[in-house]
Amino acid sequence: MQAVHISFNLELKHPFTIAGFTRTSTPLLLLKLTYENIDGYGEASMVPYLGESYSSATEFLQKVDWTRFKHPFNFGEFMAYLDSIDAGNPAIKAAIDIALNDINGKMLQKPCFELYNADPLKMPVTSFTIGIAAPELIKEKVAEAKGFKVLKVKLGSGHDKELINAIRSVSNLPLYIDANQGWTDRKMAIDLIYWLHDQGAVLIEQPMNKTNIEGNAWLTGRSPIPILADEAVQRLSDIDHIKGAYHGINVKLMKSGGMYEANQMILKARSYGMKVMIGCMSETSIATQAGLALAPLCDWVDLDGPFLTKNNPFESPAMHQGKYILKDLPGLGLKGLSANLFLP
Repeated sequence: MQAVHISFNLELKHPFTIAGFTRTSTPLLLLKLTYENIDGYGEASMVPYLGESYSSATEFLQKVDWTRFKHPFNFGEFMAYLDSIDAGNPAIKAAIDIALNDINGKMLQKPCFELYNADPLKMPVTSFTIGIAAPELIKEKVAEAKGFKVLKVKLGSGHDKELINAIRSVSNLPLYIDANQGWTDRKMAIDLIYWLHDQGAVLIEQPMNKTNIEGNAWLTGRSPIPILADEAVQRLSDIDHIKGAYHGINVKLMKSGGMYEANQMILKARSYGMKVMIGCMSETSIATQAGLALAPLCDWVDLDGPFLTKNNPFESPAMHQGKYILKDLPGLGLKGLSANLFLP
């Protein structure tokens, strides 16, 4: 196995604000693994507030013994090995896992979605994310969501109703709400949830602080719409700790360490009767295609990374009527790769 990686600064179309953070770009590590002359591509998207960086990712890669990765791939063993190197660093682990999944599909001449038993005909619509902003900019962002059938709205700024009213002045699309732990008063939160339900909200992600399991459970027991854990669920083992406190979970490859564990999280959540969303960070088409391979296994999809960025180095996945189209191509099915991307 040979490994080549580059740093890549993914530029956002607009400053992106959630409860507590604002950024205009996201640092990435793009990874190419080559096994028996077959290339596989992976990606680590490292939003700064989660603690990973290009430096930490390259340091992790230097510790990996690439001779351990032999086909037929055992992804459970691979993840256990990567976790033995360091318990953290899920984004760079995701890059490795995604690249290996790409290679695996190409070697077997099957698309990754088929290997995970995902039916393309069951693809849910994906949402278009609207970050926190002034009302006029909110309206501009909504105008950019052409072709999308649902909007995901970031709340938790203290001006939540003003933001929703701005959206409702120009759009009647259904809403996914993500508070990013921004609500602190449960009674105010439940009143807002009922108001949001009347405004067409379909679900709420992480309303209160991830450590406030009792508070989030209180909302879950009273909410007219599903409450999902996001920051409260990173890896597979976290699901046991939050079971009963939420209606469902948001799985992200950059948190789970890649496609293999994300699929395990979906299966475990289903075994507990929980709903599942698959989401993303700011990502290129690499991680987006990886997430799409699992998307038909989920209830909701939020994989809009390529549509929120200015310099995605790959073709954006095809979409029709708000749903991504999975094509019968081996591996991730990436297209449009620049031949010079990984040159020194």
